Amino acid sequence: MFLNARASITVGLVILLLQVAATAAEHSNLVPAAPVPPQIAAAKKVFIANAGGDERWYDEQIFDGSPARAYDEFYARVKAAGRYEIVSTPAEADLILEIGLSAPMVSGVGARTDTWGAKPFDPQFRLVIRDAKTNVLLWAFTEHVQWAIQSGNREKNFEKTLTRVMSDLQGLSAKGND
Repeated sequence: MFLNARASITVGLVILLLQVAATAAEHSNLVPAAPVPPQIAAAKKVFIANAGGDERWYDEQIFDGSPARAYDEFYARVKAAGRYEIVSTPAEADLILEIGLSAPMVSGVGARTDTWGAKPFDPQFRLVIRDAKTNVLLWAFTEHVQWAIQSGNREKNFEKTLTRVMSDLQGLSAKGND
């Protein structure tokens, strides 16, 4: 008897989940995707700006390297991807890519120092894409770096998140060409 009731509940939950998924799919098809600004797809040349951030490099360093690490690594990845020519001044560019890294301390409800004494931070990359001719913001991404207590894991998470930022940029460029 108990097994049949359990099976009935399981089947009921599966049916409910399928109905919720079908309803969500219907609603997502109702709103067409907004267009990507054409400047992004047409861009050939970019200027990469260091938007800096508030990472605690000197008093409470979270990641290895210098304050320019996010900029340096992003610059190298954009160059290696070969999609854009990197130029030395904004006047030469089609787009300005502003990369920044911040690591604000998490505060408010539930924020605490963990068992090992590490402070909870919310490190995040922010990539802003601007039209170089008008300085109008065209698009922006924020990718959060998963917090880790051990520095080796923080470093891995830094790299994974920067890979996601690059993926966001490449996906947006490809979407703009559709």
